[in-house]
Amino acid sequence: MSAISSTEELTSGSTHEGLWSKLTHGRTNYEFVRRWPRWMAISGAVILIGLIALFARGLTLGIDFKGGSLWELPKKNLSVSSARSTAQDILKSTPTVQTLGSDKIRIKGEKSTDVTREKVAVALAKKAGVDRNEVNVTFVGPSWGKDVSKKAQKALVVFFLVIAAYISLRFEYKMAIAALAAVVHDILITVGIYALSGLEVTPATVVAFLTILGYSLYDTIVVFDKVADNEKELGASGKLSYTDVVNLSMNQVLMRSINTSFVAILPILSMLLLGVLVLGATALGDFGLALFIGLLTGAYSSIFVASPLLAILKEREPKWKSVRDKLGARTGVAITPEAASIARAAIGSVGLGAPVTKTGPIFPGQTPRGRKQGKRR
Repeated sequence: MSAISSTEELTSGSTHEGLWSKLTHGRTNYEFVRRWPRWMAISGAVILIGLIALFARGLTLGIDFKGGSLWELPKKNLSVSSARSTAQDILKSTPTVQTLGSDKIRIKGEKSTDVTREKVAVALAKKAGVDRNEVNVTFVGPSWGKDVSKKAQKALVVFFLVIAAYISLRFEYKMAIAALAAVVHDILITVGIYALSGLEVTPATVVAFLTILGYSLYDTIVVFDKVADNEKELGASGKLSYTDVVNLSMNQVLMRSINTSFVAILPILSMLLLGVLVLGATALGDFGLALFIGLLTGAYSSIFVASPLLAILKEREPKWKSVRDKLGARTGVAITPEAASIARAAIGSVGLGAPVTKTGPIFPGQTPRGRKQGKRR
């Protein structure tokens, strides 16, 4: 056990302090990094299930990717359910129905002949109480969707290269590896969820998918920036292992990560609940749902994937391996004088003025413990 982790008071504050107060003041002391096998097992299980579903069922592609027929007409007396049943009776397959604003409705179906498309148009016009000329019929070929896929793949490659270069120059290449691994993690989980649930993949899904990658990296960079600061201020003394530096940093920015995720997810939830379910703007559903899934996985990966992976990579370096071995040799001491000074600096970095003794820091309303300092051999 390292010296800094031998006492929980370094970041947890008074034993009577509530969780909310600890979060807002950066005084939590949750062990994120050393529980990495648990987080990797959870992520691995979810990714494995998603990959099995992907190879077994594949993705449910929209007509923009596989081709199909499209009907648009004024809504008037036509409801979503009646439009679906009317088209289904002729197509012999279940179409996708979306409302466009408050006055139009769109029906997407599989490939069909000119005769079948005309029959559907006439039936929809009759059901809605409009003239046949008000029904726009379009055949969508798969070539457009293929072009979108190619452009998305190119954008993804460029994204990875630019981000890897930026993080390597701004921080170091091992942080770039950890950050990109977290992005790949988010991609696999998001694709797996779509394969498992059968949700339709549309161009809006692709756009949202590319959008969430930036958010995932943003949250990771916030954590890494704090890690870099603490590595310079606290890790340079050789009294903290890199795992301790990362864990302390994550606890200090935990509330910020939670707030960032909450603020980002809240409007997406509003769009899904109010826009899609209440107002019926189902065109927003594809975009909003992909964003919602991506934001959740991005928030998870920045804390439970990127940071622990960074600690694992850095602990292999000779410098940090030596520090870890030296700290692991210390036994029989509640907290060493060297670690006490580091604790004082760590506590001061989150705005606390708690004095630190040989038996640990003393917070307001707290008395020193009656433990005796162990003797070194």
